Amino acid sequence: MARNSKPLRGTRVLSLALNLPGPAALMRLQALGARCTKIEPPVGDPMQVYRPEAYAAMHDGVRVLRADLKTDAGRKRLQRELARCDVLLTSFRPSALKRLGLDWPALHRQHPALCLVAIVGAPGPAAEAPGHDLTYMAEQGLVQGLNLPPTLYADMGGALLATEAVLRALMLRQQKGGGLRQEVALSDAAAWLGLPRHWGLVAPASAVGGGHAGYRVYACRDGRVAVAALEPHFAQALCAAAGLKPASMMSPAMHQALATWFAQQTRRALDALALRLDLPLHTLPAD
Repeated sequence: MARNSKPLRGTRVLSLALNLPGPAALMRLQALGARCTKIEPPVGDPMQVYRPEAYAAMHDGVRVLRADLKTDAGRKRLQRELARCDVLLTSFRPSALKRLGLDWPALHRQHPALCLVAIVGAPGPAAEAPGHDLTYMAEQGLVQGLNLPPTLYADMGGALLATEAVLRALMLRQQKGGGLRQEVALSDAAAWLGLPRHWGLVAPASAVGGGHAGYRVYACRDGRVAVAALEPHFAQALCAAAGLKPASMMSPAMHQALATWFAQQTRRALDALALRLDLPLHTLPAD
């Protein structure tokens, strides 16, 4: 990022959040210019054990401290860090925050200028219920059959919402003159990602749900090809390349004609075609 594109330069963020959503948010906040510190328990963050490369990527440039917040020494260290930061990022259940003396009333009383961004599983009272990315995705109908989603959408979406919440909190603090609390629910992140499905945009008969012959994944001779020739000029160029007469891209006949043509093409030939004709397609290995 260019220096002038870092709006959080000079902002100090302290995180107590482990695993994925919190550290991923911290990664984004640092990219926006924030000075980021993280306090981990004495045993560290579980991510460091089960996926060290992910931990390293998310904590590159982050000042990492170790402290047991259940001890007086750990709590004193935390208070020293809180006294000089602008935002605290957490991912504990509300009851756990309260046990640590970090519930919002106590925190705001001790540090009135501090903002809190609390990442929780679900909003309000449901924040105490257990859950993970998979269950939040399932609630939104985003889990198909017995297959796991290809990535952790709710966690990463929650990280982006947490980044947005930090920016919002700092802007509101500037207006109101005091710290405030923002809550980010991973279930809300999954709901946000699921809106196109809720609106029917990806229904099977819709243009981007498989109904448009130019917006599909097809088999080719040595793999697959993801085609996104949705706009008329792209669809026309694709049909011309395949030697097909212009017709309705929503018709079964066009689907079959393109499937037959793609099955005869190699990935290398299709990559070259995309470059030459400025077509939005991407080849993939066989599934």
